[in-house]
Amino acid sequence: MGEWATRFTTVILGLILIGGIVGLTLAVAGNGDGSAPTGAAAAHQDGDADTSAEEIDAWDLGIGNSAFRHLPQYRSYQKNWDDTVMTEYGGSVPHHKHDGESPLPEGYRHAQPYLKNLWLGYPFSWHYERARGHTYAVIDVTTTDRINRYSEQADLPATCWNCKGNTMPQLLEAKGDDFWSSNFHDYRKIHDPADHAIGCTNCHDPNEDMRLRITSVPLKAYLERQGKDWRNKSTQQMRSLVCAQCHVEYYFEDGDHGVAAKPHLPWDEGLDPGDMFEFKEDGDPERDGFKGQFVDWVHPVSETPMIKVQHPEFEMYQGSVHAEADVACADCHMPRVSKGRADITSHHLTSPLSSEEMIKKSCQGCHEDKSPSWLRERTESHQERVWRQLNVAQEKSVRAHEAVRLARELDEEQLDADLLDEARQMIRRGQWYWDYVSAENSAGAHNPSKALDTLASSQQYSNRAVELALRASDYAIASDLFAAPIEELVPPIMEHSRALQMDEEHLASHPWLEYLDPLPEADKVWDGQKRLR
Repeated sequence: MGEWATRFTTVILGLILIGGIVGLTLAVAGNGDGSAPTGAAAAHQDGDADTSAEEIDAWDLGIGNSAFRHLPQYRSYQKNWDDTVMTEYGGSVPHHKHDGESPLPEGYRHAQPYLKNLWLGYPFSWHYERARGHTYAVIDVTTTDRINRYSEQADLPATCWNCKGNTMPQLLEAKGDDFWSSNFHDYRKIHDPADHAIGCTNCHDPNEDMRLRITSVPLKAYLERQGKDWRNKSTQQMRSLVCAQCHVEYYFEDGDHGVAAKPHLPWDEGLDPGDMFEFKEDGDPERDGFKGQFVDWVHPVSETPMIKVQHPEFEMYQGSVHAEADVACADCHMPRVSKGRADITSHHLTSPLSSEEMIKKSCQGCHEDKSPSWLRERTESHQERVWRQLNVAQEKSVRAHEAVRLARELDEEQLDADLLDEARQMIRRGQWYWDYVSAENSAGAHNPSKALDTLASSQQYSNRAVELALRASDYAIASDLFAAPIEELVPPIMEHSRALQMDEEHLASHPWLEYLDPLPEADKVWDGQKRLR
């Protein structure tokens, strides 16, 4: 085919694609454009948020992702349903991330055995698995044990829908800020597992030729506080910012100083782990939605006020070699691929290490002088070093909790209470820095030097906690604290769930579990989106 004919064909294909988008924009109206769900707008145009679960069941959230099913990008998006691929330190096969003994799909050789110990007393101790692709988000959030399926009340707020689907603009239009603290269970039935999962309209505006956009309330709020407008960002910047809508650390505002359960990004002092920790040490109630020290939960073993880190991939990436070279998230995780005569951005969001073909498309565009095997080995060598230090930091954090636990068992007259409180503050810091790397999910690949530096800080703070606990007890706990390797002194808790916490025998099976209160016995009310009773 001659050059003129090739250009003509490309133009025609482009016009067909634009025409398809325009047509689909009409089909998607009412889904992802901020309009209320069908059946909700008329009833609540006066701003009344007192909606019953039965009324919400009648809402129609629209056809969602299926509206874009004729686009080639949608067909690549469907590949996210593949949950069978693992890389050396990650992948899409769901498994227990603390189980390094069982084979897939129960466990995996690279595990963090003390996750349940370190999160004891917090919902993550009941259930924490390797995340699957975006397509599974609704399925996975409605089956996780972190949300209480044994009660009419979910115990966690509706905020948990925020990064699990494409319906947030509609839900907020219908409920306003009252949505955040409403009952998670109320919205189970109206979400289609496939069409309302994270998808097209989270990142694209169907009314603006699928231009990249920000729909995340907390990210918009942060940018506004900084005097920035995402509409002025370049396309390359937006190819990372759309990921920062969810792949970030966040917290819930409290109802006394902000909007109850509204998500908030802790970036006002900076995006490094130390910046965010200091932000959470002294909240400005007018700006931050909380006052004083932010606390997610109190660890029952050491009575330490803790913070649970979420998934700070965007923050970890800042300052990395690739970030400084203006490489966007999508450049590596959504490379350009050929579909017939057209090149499109793949919407199969996956690791560059998932296959040799992915390495070629994601990495060799810049590193053309390096082979796929060299690029894989280089990345995995970074991950191996980070993973080793991650588990060292984890063990030191466990020993710090155990040091304070042993000290707590002594008579009060044997203790220096002030020193013990200082030890708790070091535990808080040490576990924050460990969890920042643990929850970030790349095993250091996004920024190896920052990951190792963060884990070094974790280990130093945990060591300091042990030293303070020893001094607080006048070294009375020393013989017990160092009597055995950590895995013998404090065995990893391998089994723990909501149902097991209803069992007194289970709570007597481990010294740390004895600090938990038993949950009332109950049968499940919810199984996914199906109500059982």
